[in-house]
Amino acid sequence: MRLRSRLAVRCAKFTSALIRKLNRGSGVTLPGYVARRIDPDILREMAGQVRGKIIVTMGTNGKTTTNAILCRALESEGKKVIINRTGANMLNGIISAFVLATDAKGNLDADYACIEVDEIASVGVLPRLRPDCALLTNISRDQLDRFGEVDITYNKLMTAVKSVPDTTLIINCDDILSYSLAEKSGNPFVTYGISEQIFDDISRSEIRESIFCRNCGKKLEYDFFHYGQLGIYHCPNCGWKRPDPDYTAEKIELKDELYSFDMDGMRIDSTARTPYNIYNTLSAYTALKTLGAGHAGFKDMIEAFDYGNNRESIFTINGARVQLHLAKNPIGFQQKVSLVLKDPKPKDIIIQINDTYQDGEDISWLWDVDFQYLADSSAQRIITAGTRKHDMGLRLKYEDIPCESTSDLKAAVTDCTQNGTKNLYVIVNYSGLYSTNHMLTELEKNGGADS
Repeated sequence: MRLRSRLAVRCAKFTSALIRKLNRGSGVTLPGYVARRIDPDILREMAGQVRGKIIVTMGTNGKTTTNAILCRALESEGKKVIINRTGANMLNGIISAFVLATDAKGNLDADYACIEVDEIASVGVLPRLRPDCALLTNISRDQLDRFGEVDITYNKLMTAVKSVPDTTLIINCDDILSYSLAEKSGNPFVTYGISEQIFDDISRSEIRESIFCRNCGKKLEYDFFHYGQLGIYHCPNCGWKRPDPDYTAEKIELKDELYSFDMDGMRIDSTARTPYNIYNTLSAYTALKTLGAGHAGFKDMIEAFDYGNNRESIFTINGARVQLHLAKNPIGFQQKVSLVLKDPKPKDIIIQINDTYQDGEDISWLWDVDFQYLADSSAQRIITAGTRKHDMGLRLKYEDIPCESTSDLKAAVTDCTQNGTKNLYVIVNYSGLYSTNHMLTELEKNGGADS
């Protein structure tokens, strides 16, 4: 390693240690910034030390879970893997994942790297990483103040993948945007998709990012929608259509809140509670098979895999079942509404909406979610929280759904678990996820007592 790179690594590690010592955060972003300031080429240097393959995961929904599946599959076969586990998926966070994994001499001991990459950051990250494989889960609307409309994201991703023409793309061909990008990029690509209609009417909703042919501009015809613009489509004008996927999931069944399905000759009895996690599983498996890595023990690994990643967690507090879910954009929130509706029992619901930079300061996307279904959710109470609790309350008011608001989330949780239905759903957007998870963990550990 070059002397400059070694200095960058040492300074980054010192920065991380200082942040932790001062209890000023997790230290997973600033070290990367420090390393890059000292050596602008540090990520390319680090990536070159990976002995095997580098896999990047991108897309609006599902990339953190998919990346975790990839890592777990490789680790289960004894491989040493670099991963940005915390979801720090911008350039500095990715650099931190590499430099903080080095030994005392600044060297990496890694067979693979599984790296989650923010779509907007992909233009700067992919040319430095030069991944062997780039997995794209889907392209839909997210954080309007950062990403703008969906075509901006599409164009950024196109620029990124074209900068690494030898990288094989793993593409969800049910998504017209992802499939079009793969066809037009010139990169080699492998497809995955689901041909069965497994998403319910609530999941499907009417949120369509683009339902026009990417070749001739005419309106596409669909056999059915999964959700958003994802589904089985064809163009009646030019004949462009969704291909038969290279890998698929079949005979999908939901029993006791969990999904089972066939995939590449295996029957998977998963711990997945939402159909979207079937997509995440299928995409990760497709990438592993394409690279010839990490799939031999996939069935055993995935049947024990926890899809939560702190984004879907279940707690027992004051004898109540408390579910925590992340919902950070219209498509994701629609899936959570569907999940709530699948539970026929009486329930309480808390929805926390914040507007930090992490969340996106523009929360107008709330008007793209079909909240009217919550009127039939058997909810005894719906409580809004967070910095934009009143905006969320107004959105529900327009659907004639009664709600109340709170400035004390912990007190609201305690009240619901003590005096409510004993069946509580807590739905938060991004900035509230980890603090809420910590709060619920503490309440569970302390038997529901406020400590």
